[in-house]
Parts: sequence; C-alpha cells; structure tokens
Amino acid sequence: MSEIPSDATEQTSDDSIDVQEAQLPEATDQSTGEGSGQIDILLETLMPVQVQVAQTDLRVQELLQLSAGSVLRLDKAVGEPIDLFLRGVRFATGQLVVIDDHLGVRINKILAPGPGRRATDQS
Repeated sequence: MSEIPSDATEQTSDDSIDVQEAQLPEATDQSTGEGSGQIDILLETLMPVQVQVAQTDLRVQELLQLSAGSVLRLDKAVGEPIDLFLRGVRFATGQLVVIDDHLGVRINKILAPGPGRRATDQS
C-alpha cells in the first residue's frame, strides 16, 4: 500500500469540501488459538425454517365469505415441489411426506446462493 502524505488533499469543483485520503493500518490476524469453540455456539443455534406449500390470491369479498369448511384451491399441483425458506430466503425445494402422524419435507434440491433472493421471488 503506498503512503499518501497526510497533508494531501483534493479540492472539489464547487470549492466547498476538502477531501483527504485516510491512512488505515494493515489488518493483522490477532487470533489466540482459543477461539476454536466459538463455531460450536453457532452450530447449536436454532434457525426457523419455513415451508411454503402453495398460495392463492383472494378478493376481499371472497375472503369475507370464508367459513369453517371452506376450501381454497392453491396454485400447485399434487407432487409439485414446495419451497423452503430460511429468514425469508428460499434455499431449497422438496416434497411433502407423511412421517407417522406428522407432515415432513424430503429435500430434493439445495439452491445455489443468489444475491437478493427473497421470499417473494417466484423463481
């Protein structure tokens, strides 16, 4: 990194602001070797995973007419992959399965990370 004299300044075109280059020290590794257990804290952290089976859009009038026993038609066909989300980001697809008396999800595909992918993405 080349040194820039501390008195080096740049005058902007409107002559109202002086801009100076910042001199920052080089980063050094200051680990003591005692931090190997720190990752263990993260490994024990619970993360909420959301499973989105399907969705539908309703007009307010239709919504107000819902009652016990009403049936909604969803946008996915039987056997079509469902989406799994971690903190609002779709990270996998899978299929619904039954495990004893509970629903479960069999993971079919872990998705490659992508910038800005959010729960509203339909990709």
